[in-house]
Amino acid sequence: MEHIDHVLIVDDDREIRDLLSSYLRKNGLRVSVAVDGRQMRAFLDADRVDLVVLDIMMPGDDGLVLCRDLRAGKHKAIPVLMLTARSDETDRIVGLEMGADDYLVKPFAARELLARIKAVLRRTRMLPPNLQVTEAARLLAFGAWHLDTTARQLIDEAGTVVPLSGAEYRLLRVLIDHPQRVLTRDQLLNLTQGREAELFDRSIDLLVSRLRQRLKDDAREPAYIKTVRSEGYVFAMPITIAQPRDEWPITVAQARDG
Repeated sequence: MEHIDHVLIVDDDREIRDLLSSYLRKNGLRVSVAVDGRQMRAFLDADRVDLVVLDIMMPGDDGLVLCRDLRAGKHKAIPVLMLTARSDETDRIVGLEMGADDYLVKPFAARELLARIKAVLRRTRMLPPNLQVTEAARLLAFGAWHLDTTARQLIDEAGTVVPLSGAEYRLLRVLIDHPQRVLTRDQLLNLTQGREAELFDRSIDLLVSRLRQRLKDDAREPAYIKTVRSEGYVFAMPITIAQPRDEWPITVAQARDG
């Protein structure tokens, strides 16, 4: 039987829920709705969902809090598309930093939401099968580094936390989810950026350069992120599961953006 994508709409506005669910169903999607975070969590525990459409402005836990909780919990792999009535770019950036895969500003056309949903699902499914190592462990080790996938922190041998931007963390996660696999620039662009528009090939090269600086990786002879000429990049270091972070000391250092 052909799989029908299942979308969960989380919005406290009944009119918006009814309008969007009706339109998406007419266009071949299975749709469920929730009015708040409590209903969202209960639904995700009870059924499989392919994507969550999450409104930012809600009473109680707002969409940013719910997105952060999703990324830190057992449903972290589900794509999230955020809706916001705010025109402030900061809110949209914060949403992407929290782990949202895309955002849409109200008011919007229902067909644009459908196009965004399809684009996010396509990006999510475009990678080759991975080892699922980051789903099985909170703390991952590679070379001289550890990555805490819950706190989204990079930690060096001395236990010092090296801050990562949201884009740097997403790039590192994509790479370590697929060690020893060549990923093209298009794949990396689509999987690390929240939107398909306004992307250009050099942006991923600049992001790789910044991440190499965080890892203290020599760009001329990198040990972690290697360039594959005319193809893309590959994470060359083996990934292992490490002991829980709370069993070893950590200090915090403020790192400047590269």
